[in-house]
Amino acid sequence: MPATLEGQLVVAISSRALFDFEAENELFEAGDDRAYMALQQQRLDQPAKPGVAFSLVQKLLAFNQHDPLQPQVEVVVLSRNDPISGMRVFRSAAHYGLPIQRGVFTRGESPWRYLRPLKAHLFLSVNEADVRAALNAGVAAARVFPQSTHATTTHPDEVRIAFDGDAVLFSDEAEQVFQNQGLSAFQSHEIQHANRPLPAGPFKPVLEALQRLQQAPGSGMRLRTALVTARSAPAHERAIRTLMDWQIEVDEAMFLGGLAKGEFLREFEPDFFFDDQAGHIASAAAHVPSGHVAAGIANL
Repeated sequence: MPATLEGQLVVAISSRALFDFEAENELFEAGDDRAYMALQQQRLDQPAKPGVAFSLVQKLLAFNQHDPLQPQVEVVVLSRNDPISGMRVFRSAAHYGLPIQRGVFTRGESPWRYLRPLKAHLFLSVNEADVRAALNAGVAAARVFPQSTHATTTHPDEVRIAFDGDAVLFSDEAEQVFQNQGLSAFQSHEIQHANRPLPAGPFKPVLEALQRLQQAPGSGMRLRTALVTARSAPAHERAIRTLMDWQIEVDEAMFLGGLAKGEFLREFEPDFFFDDQAGHIASAAAHVPSGHVAAGIANL
C-alpha cells in the first residue's frame, strides 16, 4: 500500500523559514540562480543556522518520539529552491536531528500547488505571493518574517503557539464592520451577535489539529495555545462563545483592547505567533517568531 499522511498534522515549510539562508538568498533575489546553486553546493557540508520557524518545527516533530512508526506530525519542505540546494536543506535537518524525509523543490516556481496532494494543514514561507496563493486555495498560511526574534529555550517540552482572532482563527466578518464603520459599530455588532458563532477563519483547522495532538497520549510533549486579540469587553464574549461552539479550548486568552501585542507575547514566549495585521506583526516580531496571515479585509 502507498504511504499516507492521513491523521497527521501536516506542516509544509519553505527552506528560508526553517533555516537562515538570508546571505545565500541575496544571490537568488539578484536573479543569479546559478551562482546561488554554486554557493549552496559549496556549503553542502556546512549546516545552515536555524531559522525563525525552527523551534516550532523541532518541537512539533518531538511529538513523534513516543512512537516513530505511527507519527502524529509530518513536516515537509516546500521550497522555491533547486534540488541541489535541497540537498543542503536535508543535510542541515539531519545535523540538528530533525526527522524530515519529504521535500518538494521547484527552482523558482511557486510550490503552493503541492499543498493540495500533501493535504497540508499549515504552510510557512517567506514568500508573500506563495502565502497568498495558499490562503486563496483554502490552506492556512503565514509569511514568516526572517528578522523576527527567535523563540526562547525556556519551555523545551512544550509547544507554545499564539493566534490572533479575527481573520485568523475567525472570519473577518467583525473586522469588516470595524474597518468600514468604526469601533462603536463593531462593539454594537458583536454585542448584538454575541450568541451567534463567528464563521471559521483560515486557521481553525490548524487549531483543531493541534487540539487532537494535545489530546494524544504518551508523547511527553505538551502544547499550550493562546488567543491574543485586540478585542476587549464586551466584544470578548463572542470570541469565547465561538470557541465553545467549536468545542475547541485555548489555554490563555488576552483581550488587549488595541494595546500593542509585542510585550504580552514576550511574556507568553510562543514558538510562533500568527496575525493578519502588519502593525501587530511589527510589534510582535521584535519579541517572538511571527508570521503575517494575508487574509481578510485588512489585506486587500
